[in-house]
Amino acid sequence: MKKLIYLVMILLAFLLPSGCSNDEEVILPDQRFEEYVELWQEQNFTDMYDMLSEETRETYSREDFVDRYEKIYQDLEIEDLSISYTLPDIPEDTDENEEIPTTFPITVQQQSIVGEIKFDDEITLVEQIEEVEKGEERSDWKIVWHPGLIFPELSDNGTISCTTIPTTRGEIFDRNGNGLAINDTVYEIGVDPARFTDNRKSEIKEIAKLLDISVEKIESLLNQDWVTDGVFVPLKTIPNNDEELISDLVAIPPVISNAKTGRSYPYNESLAHLIGYIGTITEEEISEAEEGTYTTNDLIGKRGIEQLFEERLRGEDGIRIVVENENSKIGIAEKPPIPGEDIQLTIDAELQQMIYDQFDGDAGTAAAIDPKTGETLALVSSPAFDPHDFAYGISQTKYDELTEDPDQPILNRFASTYSPGSAFKPLTAMIGLKTGVINQNDAVEIKGLTWSKENWGNYRVKRVSESTGPVDLSNALIRSDNIYFAQKAVEIGGKDFVAGLESFGFGEDGLSFTYPIYSSHISNSEKIDKETLLADSGYGQGEILISALHLATAYTPILNDGMMIQPILDVEEEQAQAYAEDLISPEDAEYLREALRKVVSASNGTARRANIDEVELSGKTGTAELKLSLDDENGTENGWFVSYPDSQDIILAMMVESVQSRGGSSYVVKKATNIYQELYD
Repeated sequence: MKKLIYLVMILLAFLLPSGCSNDEEVILPDQRFEEYVELWQEQNFTDMYDMLSEETRETYSREDFVDRYEKIYQDLEIEDLSISYTLPDIPEDTDENEEIPTTFPITVQQQSIVGEIKFDDEITLVEQIEEVEKGEERSDWKIVWHPGLIFPELSDNGTISCTTIPTTRGEIFDRNGNGLAINDTVYEIGVDPARFTDNRKSEIKEIAKLLDISVEKIESLLNQDWVTDGVFVPLKTIPNNDEELISDLVAIPPVISNAKTGRSYPYNESLAHLIGYIGTITEEEISEAEEGTYTTNDLIGKRGIEQLFEERLRGEDGIRIVVENENSKIGIAEKPPIPGEDIQLTIDAELQQMIYDQFDGDAGTAAAIDPKTGETLALVSSPAFDPHDFAYGISQTKYDELTEDPDQPILNRFASTYSPGSAFKPLTAMIGLKTGVINQNDAVEIKGLTWSKENWGNYRVKRVSESTGPVDLSNALIRSDNIYFAQKAVEIGGKDFVAGLESFGFGEDGLSFTYPIYSSHISNSEKIDKETLLADSGYGQGEILISALHLATAYTPILNDGMMIQPILDVEEEQAQAYAEDLISPEDAEYLREALRKVVSASNGTARRANIDEVELSGKTGTAELKLSLDDENGTENGWFVSYPDSQDIILAMMVESVQSRGGSSYVVKKATNIYQELYD
């Protein structure tokens, strides 16, 4: 039933002066109100403007009205706009002289760049007489609009802006809580041009030398248009771990050091390849990321864990929507920043540093793993670089030095694969034991230092020492007899040998790991269809390639009664998971443990140098010959030693390049032994 007050309005319409149309529909304020709200929810700002009062339109042009709405809604990413209201309930017995309601409360809800924004306001309408045709007029209701209907805080015609609230990047820690990549105090080094003395040229030259930047670079920064006396001109950011450098810099009259928060890598070179570093994002990196993820001034992981776990580490900036008036700033809403996630690795940073120091600049790699839990304790690549140089701007001179260094400090060796040499022989032993080609009581009569089959032509397998009698598996491991393992590989056969290696994680679909490491390689064709290649593969030569981590992991069945552990790097990954089981029997595993102990303890063992008092060690040495051809007499050699203590809580696989004139694998044995002595001292 139509409300009484509106019936009165309709009756009055028939009594209008003759200049008005008698059949014109009477427009009521609630009707116009609802039409306006519908247009608003559709964000139809052009038609909304047509419904504004004459006074409002005199104050705000169509262009200003539409543009302001569109810009604000676009900048704030307004969507899901909803305007709720309740029309007044007018009782039927309302006196006809009472005024018609023309103000309607509203609640505005909308999703924005900061989440939901909700506010209450009210819309008022005024009656206006409009000319319909010449001589004819009609009564209509129009909206009294003001900027507060966009947001109440705009009532005084302020301006809206979005301010970024910076997030904090997640930090990276080792298993013991030691910081590997942390947000720490760093120092922005700059100069005040007014503080140069009469020795300006020599001061700039000294600054350039200490900061490892060119004089020309400093001069170009000082010649920028905005630079005047009394301003701070930033030159370079440096970490806080070199107090002497900072002291030398601030002793120069124009130099100023400003502390700020930045990224710091406390273990420097020793963990550079694993942790990586951050740097200013490039246009290409912005375009490759999801739209809106980064801005041009953001820092992004460039290498290592910083890059690998970028999504978890980066966090998300917050946003504050502010209305600024002449005398004040008023916040409308804000989305607080979401800090980046802290990441804890299974790495033992002190062990990592200890191993890195033992390389002492030698080129090589090492991996240490807990054979029971699968936790990776160390991943070392030597030589390396200072991650701070890349994070805060490396000079061209220093970059050229790194890239031109023959030892390739930029190369991540722990992610690479290498020929393992005789350190591979325990794998051939396990495959032979599993297939039944080798057994504990088997012994082979081998004569001389070379061996070849009749159809192999000039090809020969060579061994270092002659045996005094039949050679069994234990003796072959102790003396590192190439001929024994070549013969057993041929006896196993190419198909079963490849299948055995695949069960240990060789091949493209083999062992997986959190950090990208090259897959271990059986041969160039992933098949072994030549006996000579099979013979070479049996003692770790041929085309066999394996990473240090995989080699250490491949020894775990010997300590786990046949189970090969799945290596992990993130503490959130599940521990003690099997990659493969029943690779050998528990009895054969015990036999191999005894044999590998004798490699160290026996007088003719190849690792007898590791027979120390501090701890009982076991392991296997290896010398991988790298030749361009079979006739190459000048090839280099990489030395290996894979070892573990009697506590069986660590397996260390260590390799040093170019040991041919330094004692071969014994050079590596010495380094590894030093590590154990330091651990168990």
